[in-house]
This record gives sequence, C-alpha cells and structure tokens, in this order.
Amino acid sequence: MADLSNLAGLGSEPSGEIDSSASSANNRSLRLAEKERRKGEADPFGLAVKYLSQVEAGTVVRGNDELERNMVVVETVALSKGLPPEVITVLLDLALSLNAGTTNCTRVLKFLIPATVVPQEAIVKGASWLCVGKMPMNAQVLFVRWVLTVFDLIDCKDNLRSIYGFIFSFVTEENLCPFICHLLYLLTMREHVHPYRVRKLLDIQAKMGRQPFLTQLLALYKVYHPDLVTLSLPSRVRTGFKNHNSTWKVALSAVQRKNKGAVLVDQSLSLDVKEKPSTRKRKLHHLAIPPLSSAFDSNSNKKVFRLQELRSFKELLENIHNIELPAQMGSLLGSALALHYLDCVQDESASLRLNFWLGHSLQEEFLLCPVDGSSDNTSETCRFLSTILFSQQFLQEGFSSTESFLYKFLSVWDGCLLRPQILDLLSDIPLMPSFYMHKLLFEPLKQLYFTSTVFFKCSVIECLNSMLVKWLTWHSVSALEGGLDISLNSNSTMTMTLSGFMDSVMELVRFVGLLASEGLRLENSMINLINMMFVVCDMFLKYSLPLIIMPPAGVFYPALFATDSVSVDRLGYIMYRYRKNLTLAKKQEQQREQTFHISRNTYKEFNRNLQAMVNSMWNSWWSIPGSDIEIDKDLIALSKVAEPWCRFDLIHHPALFSYAIEFHQRCWPEKKNVDLGSIKIGKYWNWYMEFLFNQGFDGLNNFIRTNTGHSSGLSSQDDSSASYRFLFH
Repeated sequence: MADLSNLAGLGSEPSGEIDSSASSANNRSLRLAEKERRKGEADPFGLAVKYLSQVEAGTVVRGNDELERNMVVVETVALSKGLPPEVITVLLDLALSLNAGTTNCTRVLKFLIPATVVPQEAIVKGASWLCVGKMPMNAQVLFVRWVLTVFDLIDCKDNLRSIYGFIFSFVTEENLCPFICHLLYLLTMREHVHPYRVRKLLDIQAKMGRQPFLTQLLALYKVYHPDLVTLSLPSRVRTGFKNHNSTWKVALSAVQRKNKGAVLVDQSLSLDVKEKPSTRKRKLHHLAIPPLSSAFDSNSNKKVFRLQELRSFKELLENIHNIELPAQMGSLLGSALALHYLDCVQDESASLRLNFWLGHSLQEEFLLCPVDGSSDNTSETCRFLSTILFSQQFLQEGFSSTESFLYKFLSVWDGCLLRPQILDLLSDIPLMPSFYMHKLLFEPLKQLYFTSTVFFKCSVIECLNSMLVKWLTWHSVSALEGGLDISLNSNSTMTMTLSGFMDSVMELVRFVGLLASEGLRLENSMINLINMMFVVCDMFLKYSLPLIIMPPAGVFYPALFATDSVSVDRLGYIMYRYRKNLTLAKKQEQQREQTFHISRNTYKEFNRNLQAMVNSMWNSWWSIPGSDIEIDKDLIALSKVAEPWCRFDLIHHPALFSYAIEFHQRCWPEKKNVDLGSIKIGKYWNWYMEFLFNQGFDGLNNFIRTNTGHSSGLSSQDDSSASYRFLFH
C-alpha cells in the first residue's frame, strides 16, 4: 500500500508543475500587456500609426471612435512637428487605398506634412493607385498637388523619372492635365522627349486651346529637341503654372522652421502666380538658398558626379561630362564652382529651371509677402538678394526672372527698402526695346525720383549709368563677333537690330538727362551726370557704336558754370573726347568706310557748345548775342558786377578763382592790391596756364590745346583770342 501511495505521490508532482508553469506564463502575458499599455500611454503617436497601418478595406468609418481618435493624434503631430518618412509611406497608402473612406483620404492628404524628406518609393506607390480607378477625381488632383508641393523634399527622383511614361498618360484627363504638366516639367530630361509625346501635347492643345501649362511643357521639350517642336512658341513665357501649394504652405513652413537642422529647401516651384493674392498680410518666410543635393539616389546605377562633391576647378574639368544637375536648381546660386559649371555647359534646360525656381522665390516669398519690419526678415532678404547679385555678376548677365520681378516691384517700391540691392539689380537689367522702357522702367523711377532725397537721386543716376555701360559692353562684344543683330540675353532667342539698340540707348541717355536737369531745378544743387557723359562721349571710339549724343543744355551749362573745379575739368575732358569721336566719324564718312551717317544737328550742337565754352573761358565773353545763354545787357547792368563779361574766364571763373589768387601771390608777393588782370599780360599768361595744368587739370589742358591752338610760344591771351576750331559738316 505504501508503494502505491508513493506511486500516487510521484504521479501528482508533474500535475503541480504544469499548473505552476501555466500560472507563470499568464503572469508574463499580463506583464507584457501592461508594458505595452504603458508604452502606448507614453507614445500615443506610435500606437496611432500602428493602428492606422492595420486598417483594412471595408472598415466601418462612420461612428468609429477609435479610428477618429487615432486620426486626431496623428493629425496633431503632423501639423506641429511634421511626419517622419516611414509614417508618410503608411499614411499615403492608407489614404490612396481608400481603406479609411473617401473623406479620410482627403483629410490625410491635407495634413501630410513631412518633417524632413519624402521617400520617393511612397510617391511611386501612390502613383500606382491612380490607375486602380477607385479614387474620385478631386482626390487624384489633391494627391498630385501634394506631390508638387513636396517635390523638392523627395529624397531622390530616379525611380520617379523611371515611371515618366506612366505619369504622362494622365495628360489626357482634363482635370488632371494642368497638374500633370507641371509635374512632368519638373521631371523632364532629354531622354524623355519623344515625337509621340510632342504629338499628344499638340493634339491636346488643339482641343483645349493654347493653355499656359501646355505651352510651358512644350517650350521645355523644344529646348531639348527643337527639331521635334516646330510650333512657334513665345520666347519669354510670362504666365506659367499656377501656385498649387496653398493647402500646405503655412504648415510646411512652420514645421521646417522648427526643424531647422533638417533639409531646408523651398516647398514649391512656380514660374508665375496667376491666382489673386490674399487680402490678409502674409509674413515673409523661407527666402533662402537651398543646399546642393543630388537628384539621384546614392545607390543608383547612373555614373554621375555630384556637384556637392566638387572641391576644386580641376575636379570640375575632369568630371564635367558626368556631373548631374542638382535636385533644386536654386542651390547653384552662391557657389562659384556650380556657377562655373552652369556657364560652361550652356544648358538651356538648366537656365529654365533656375529661372523657374527664382521666379517663385521672388514672387511668392518676397513680392507677395511683405516684410513685417523685423530685422531677421530684412537681413534674410538682403542676403538672398546679395547672393543673386553675386551670381549675376559672376555670370555677367541678369536672370530673366529677376528682371520680371523688378518690373513688378518698382510699382510698389518706396525707394528705401533694400535700396542698394534693388538698384544694383536694376543695373543688371538686360537690353530691352525702347517702347517697353517707358512703361516698365522710366515711369516708376520718375515717380520715385521726384519725391526722394538728393542721395537717392544720385543713386538712381549712378544705377542707370552702370546699366548703360553694361549695355554698351554687351554690344561691343556682339560687334566683335560680327553679328548684325544683338541678342538680348545669352539664354534668349530674342534679338534686336542695331537701329533698335541705338534707339534704346538714346532713350536711356535722354531720360537720365531729364532726371539730372529736373534734379538741379528741384534741389538747387548739381545732380551729377558727368559720369554718364564720360561714357556717352566715347561710345563711337570705345564701344564701336555709331551713335553720338550731345549732353542736354540742362546738364552742359550747369557744369560749365559750376563752382567746383572737378566738374569744370571733367567737362573739358568730355568736350575733348567728343571732338575725337566726331573727327573720326567724319573722316570715316568721307572715306566711305561706314554705312551710318552722323546727323548734321549733332555737329551743330557740338559747335554751339564749343563756342560757348571757349568764349566763356578763353575769350572772356560768355554772353554772346544769339547764343543759348544770351542775357539782356540792361539786366546784366542791374547786377552791378564790374566787367561781367569776363567772370567765367580761366582767371575769374568761380571754380578756378582760388588758383588765380595763389598764382598772383607767387608772382607778386610784395603787392598788397590784387590785380588779376596782370596775369593776362605777356609771359605771365603762359606761366599761369602751366601752373593751372600742373594742378591736375588734364581735361582742361586737352580741351584748350585741341580747340584753341594754345601753346607755350604764345605771348598773351589776346594773341590766341577766337582761335577755337569748329567741326564743320
């Protein structure tokens, strides 16, 4: 019996062990469940994402509190911090599969704000949902708009470009066509342009009319393959794609400012905004140059050399044929090596893309977003415009998008905001036909000029002088290359004839002359035009331009009677150079070496100015009957000035009077009474001329020796009276 009881005891022990292990397993499950619960409480976002990733087709949406609760959690995080790449993939799949319903599809797309980058695989998978046929059209449009908004945040685009043909097939959808064309514009490379695609776009254009989005895409196709696109397209497309980022712009900018260490690139591209701006004020935000980044994955099979890897000009030359343009063309600005590459390859598509991005940044982030006055916004804009200036000066030409921006900005500019940068950008404006200049440039500047300070007036004239020099330099290069027509821009097909160029130059010079004359009247001080006349007087000899424009009377006479010696000396040099240019032009006309003809009025005007200047400074008779400055003798008598006719000669001229006094003191130190008339007698006159010219008056020296025949052998001034030499024609 004892043995049986022992056996029974032995048989009962395993049963107890089984109960104990089962209890232990249950306790562990409870602990794990509790741990998961606590983890869920600590990370509700992670749980919400996990729940949404498990939502299947057919899930009840209406009245589903759990779905709504998790949606709210993810939406809150998305709008405040942004979503990581893996979460974007999950939510995009949830939305486009319609597992959570059509309403939630739109809702998810609207709060799909990336914190850093967007994985391209998510976009590719999302594009595949378009062909399923389940998504309503408004959801499809919203998805493509979202892709356009985050396009610059996509980590790489090689796989996206590989489905170019699939994306192109949607251009036949009337509602999707504007957005698909925009996306194709951003993805297009040379290998994507084929005859059948050009034909398809032309067929659509025949049905829909000449729409801006179709014209823009065809223009890009023509850049890559001009032989395929025979349609005549405008050389400068002023209206491009609409701005599609209004749904996400504010939230995306706020998230990127919080995550400043993350990828910092512009959130959208737009050539021109056709939508009416909002009436409420918008703060300037995100006006910055993006960093260089490749358009291809690092694991891509393409053999490319990334611009951000360049360290020297030698590396650029060695890899110039393998360099791939960056994902964001705006990143080229400010980088000398990148600009070297852009200038060397002369890729028209690169220029189009760069102007495309720059047009958006200046239009959307500056022109339509007024600065709120804070120093941060002003300094950010100043740095941005300075970078554009550096790039334009490096390339030695302006961007067409900058030019378009300036024409719009001038109409609202107060003349104070970022004045140095705006005027420097204005000086880079390329040559334009004269009939555009009045409306786009002259009228806005005139309104600012007449209501501004002397400093601003001088700054405007200096800006226009710099513009003229750049125009003339561009012409001289074209003349050396033997071209009859002048290209307005190296990246433009627009040209201008020589006569058209001369008309534009004349309009600019006359406009500046008008500003200077009116500035003198308004400010009662000399608004300096001498620097521009230095350029204008030498256009024929220095810039090979068959055009000679004499200074207006409102500029010539104030300079002649100026109280500062620098202006008088510069005027002498200008008249000396005018004589050189006119003499050579007359000689070439007589020898029939040129086809142009200098107007007789130009020679007459020069002779009239020459007569006035020589009579005033050399012959001591500034008021000649019949001249421009004739004054009635009775009126002169009322001034009670002794010997008024000689008050502007080389001795009594207000600008030279102090030199005459100094010379008199050196010659007659013992005399107490100053008799300046004694300087004109005998050898003293020649000594005085030598003394005057030794003071650095080279302009007057050249003028007097060329136009009066003065030499050291003359015994007195009277001997050389009226010896000036006219140019007859």
